[in-house]
Amino acid sequence: MTSDTPAPDLTPDPAAHPLAAYGWDADWAAVFAPYESEGLIPGRVARVDRGRCEVVVAAGAVGAPGTDGAADAATADPSGGAVTVRADTRPARTGGDPDAVVCTGDWAAVDPGAGSGPVVRALLPRRTRFLRSTPSARSEGQVLAANIDQAVVVVSLAVELDLGRLERFLSLAWSSGSQPLVALTKTDLVPDSTHLVADVRAAAPGARVLPVSAVTGNGIDALAAELAGGTAALLGQSGVGKSTLVNALLGAEVQARGEVRGSDGKGRHTTTARELLPLPGGGLIVDTPGLRGVGLWEADSGLSQVFAEIEELAVRCRFHDCEHHAEPGCAVLAAVADGTLSHRRFESYRKLLRESAWIASRTDARLRAELSREWRRREAAGREMYERKRGGGHRKAF
Repeated sequence: MTSDTPAPDLTPDPAAHPLAAYGWDADWAAVFAPYESEGLIPGRVARVDRGRCEVVVAAGAVGAPGTDGAADAATADPSGGAVTVRADTRPARTGGDPDAVVCTGDWAAVDPGAGSGPVVRALLPRRTRFLRSTPSARSEGQVLAANIDQAVVVVSLAVELDLGRLERFLSLAWSSGSQPLVALTKTDLVPDSTHLVADVRAAAPGARVLPVSAVTGNGIDALAAELAGGTAALLGQSGVGKSTLVNALLGAEVQARGEVRGSDGKGRHTTTARELLPLPGGGLIVDTPGLRGVGLWEADSGLSQVFAEIEELAVRCRFHDCEHHAEPGCAVLAAVADGTLSHRRFESYRKLLRESAWIASRTDARLRAELSREWRRREAAGREMYERKRGGGHRKAF
């Protein structure tokens, strides 16, 4: 080799890595480098269940099934380059930090040589995460899935549209850092869905809306093309057809399906855990259990995206801190009055904004005190207005 000949590049090609089909790339490799020097191996969490999880790792990285140091179960990936193994999550004290809890979609540093089998030792920093308020009295966030590129909000056209709920799901999706997409299922049960699709598009600015039917196959190829090459997660209530949609995308009956009640279109939870599944045309999808409630958590950015037209109107308000309550010169209230902005959408915005502020106040004492003072001020103003309407003398509020 002459002095003019460049040295060969011996850096491993991330595209040739056994986990490339699961989203492994040069950026993940750079973040993982310190763990590699400790003898750990990378893996992607495909499912979590009671302190154990299924992790996709490179074939041969933890030994063959049934040998010492191997997982108690291993499943070969169709591509032949990866296997799914059972691993211990060894949860440490999280201190209420939702980012310290292993969840589906995580990239993890796995110890392949632990005596009782593989163990997840650390999580790589998440690029995106679906974070909601826990459905309990505790002030905690819960991560539903991590490192998701696209959030597919699934809505059934077989029942009456709840646009407020759709806006709630979209707020969660935008706040996660993922790109939302709305899949309108069961179009075969609706003779003409034109107006329904138009209503959904108006409530979902910036998100593509795709009508699909798993029965007729309408729209399935278009949805599969949208999801190819990345990681997508399905979000929605029970009975909207998430598992049926997954089966249609996979081309096989992989996920269990349940019947829905004819009275209200609601169904039982046939999906009991969030599971990462490879798609035939490339890409991955996470099927999730139906969500009865979606409490917002750190959702301010998501609300700004979902209600972008209200945020644009607010810029034209007379006061920069206008709360769109009863202030003079409020451009938002003027738009509601002249019909430019629908009253339903404005009320949905205010409801979600109040909820987001309340949830934030549960973990922030200063913010909680400020909200309490604001509510007292509004109550006092309301009492004063009531007294004036009655024609009585002014009663001091404080």
